[in-house]
Amino acid sequence: MSASPVQKSDPLLRLLFVASSDEAIGPLIEVLRVAGLVPYWERLANAVDLRNALHRQAWDTVLCVPGINGLAPSTAQRCIRDMGLDLPFIVVTPNHDEKLAVRAMKSGAHDVVSLDRLAHLLPAIEREVREARQRNEHRVALEMLRESESRFRALASNLPGMVFQLRLESDGNFRFLYVSEGCHKIFGLKQHELLASAQRFVDAVDAADRKSLLSALAESAEHAIMLNWEGRIRSRGKAKWVNLRSTPQTLENNAVEWQGIVTNISHSKEIEGELRSSREQLAELSFHLEAAKEAERERIARDIHDELGSILVRLKIEASLLAGKLPADAGKLKEKALSIEGLLDQAMGTAGRVARQLRPGILKEFGLAAAIESQAEDFAASTGITCRTQCEAFEGEDEVDADTSLAIFRIVQEALTNVAKHAHASLVVVRMRRERGSIALEIRDNGRGISEKDMNKRKSFGLRGIRERVHALAGTFDIRQGEHGGTHLILQIPLLGSADTGPIEIEPQGNLF
Repeated sequence: MSASPVQKSDPLLRLLFVASSDEAIGPLIEVLRVAGLVPYWERLANAVDLRNALHRQAWDTVLCVPGINGLAPSTAQRCIRDMGLDLPFIVVTPNHDEKLAVRAMKSGAHDVVSLDRLAHLLPAIEREVREARQRNEHRVALEMLRESESRFRALASNLPGMVFQLRLESDGNFRFLYVSEGCHKIFGLKQHELLASAQRFVDAVDAADRKSLLSALAESAEHAIMLNWEGRIRSRGKAKWVNLRSTPQTLENNAVEWQGIVTNISHSKEIEGELRSSREQLAELSFHLEAAKEAERERIARDIHDELGSILVRLKIEASLLAGKLPADAGKLKEKALSIEGLLDQAMGTAGRVARQLRPGILKEFGLAAAIESQAEDFAASTGITCRTQCEAFEGEDEVDADTSLAIFRIVQEALTNVAKHAHASLVVVRMRRERGSIALEIRDNGRGISEKDMNKRKSFGLRGIRERVHALAGTFDIRQGEHGGTHLILQIPLLGSADTGPIEIEPQGNLF
């Protein structure tokens, strides 16, 4: 066994000679030297040394020069194959030995060069090295592709849904290019069934939702926007809710491809339905409690007005009669009688105010606008805060029904109570009008305003009660900071039978203050 001097070798090319002596490979090395190439090389003559050399490092080419005492080309090739290597194997034959050349090619040699044509040796080496490297790169790429596909399939099989690749051809037909194993769990269909016909997928969609699916696909394809569709499917006689989410990609031939996932959202839809049903039941319970509370308020207000009011009036009459019958010189008694009459007047006023707050009779007699104005007057008298009103009366076709009127009145009451408790304001403006088929109500003050934290307090029952009332009337509610400070509360409640609704126009704060 022999080798080239390492310090003079070209590390870019490593040649392994299979020959019986250095003299046999001398002409080959000389040809390479003349061509300006000084590779690193080793020569060996038996199978053991060949295996050791192949184990020890990587080689670019094996050149075999058959001889009487050398290793046969077929034996050398078998050693290489047994080790699973893809090495260029070139056989150098004696002059005009065509039989040896034929045997070498049949045994698997990549090329054969005769000693009288050594000028072909370097091009043959370069060609075979280049092709071997290309084959190796191809194998590496295929291995990477297989690993990538394996990872993708493992990921797709573990996803809670069906991963898919769907194409809309230029002729308008759909075709699945790929579907994961999750298709059987969701649709009850096997992969080959969906790959054979995308119509099986469309047919599985509930008839009521099929049109919306096709519309969503068409819109996604036309505008290149994300596809996010929810609908029902029928699988093995059972209805399921699914979500289809994907991003489209337009191809050169005007075809469109979606790569995405279909997930089963039946459980979340059931929870959503239960929550919606629970909310509806809570709303019904809240409405029932409010109705019971209003009925109780009406009864108490009637008792105060009828029973307590009549007693106070009779006491006032008796006190007046008693004061009139006192002697002229009973100055202190007359003074006390007048004081009693004054207290009775206060009690009658308080009883009337409490009765109006519990159940404003003016609401039934004169309507919502008059009731709000009366409430504003009572609020200003009891708190000392100026309260201005701009209320439009609703008559004829626009007349507000009793339940809506009472709810709006209670909202105004609650809002004014909040102003008195928290706003530190000196002025409140209540504005109510008809606008675009709805009742527009604005309440502003010039107080300290309201923060996000205040609006999200867990015990903010006043605002929560207002929201619930507005929600029960199918209206909208917003509360915000005023442009120049204070708090701005906005409500919009649709009138019965009116379809012409839209956002209300908000008057600038300066115009109201």
